[in-house]
Amino acid sequence: MTTIGFIRHGITEWNELKKAQGRSDIPLNEVGRKQALELGHRLSHQDWDMIITSDLSRASETAEIIGTLIDIPISSFDDRIREIDCGEIEGTTEEERLIKWGRNWRDLDLGMERFEDVAKRGIKFIEEIVHLHKDKRILVVSHGALIGLTLQRLLPERFPTTYIDNTAITILHNIKGVWDCKLYNCTNHLR
Repeated sequence: MTTIGFIRHGITEWNELKKAQGRSDIPLNEVGRKQALELGHRLSHQDWDMIITSDLSRASETAEIIGTLIDIPISSFDDRIREIDCGEIEGTTEEERLIKWGRNWRDLDLGMERFEDVAKRGIKFIEEIVHLHKDKRILVVSHGALIGLTLQRLLPERFPTTYIDNTAITILHNIKGVWDCKLYNCTNHLR
């Protein structure tokens, strides 16, 4: 059985301002660093074999903080698990999008990466991880849209829609090619 623990990065200033981050390399803020510490303390009581992270700083710093607490260095940085490319909406709030492009802004071609393409790269990533690291327990630190869209593609009957909180952990098991989700969007460490 291969286990993947998907973790969304800690909170950033743009998360708090409700700005679309996408590929913009926005760092964690102090609250995000504290969230990562709390999750690291929680995970220090579990056995994990490796950490793979997105190369964007908000994810890699989250992974670094967790790795320090569980005494596992980051194994690799992978740009396939970066956040969705938000095109022209990066750095804007919903209110700013409504002012600039109107109520139907979602129907416009603003250079956003297609959801299907995000899900495909997420699936390709986890299939490769399972192939290369059979029977390992792997933490993957990534981003909300990438994790959510990957889960929807992987287990559509379980996740018709999905949202992932900052530093939430979602645990997937792969047993002989069959996926199961044992824990979804859990933030008990923040309470």
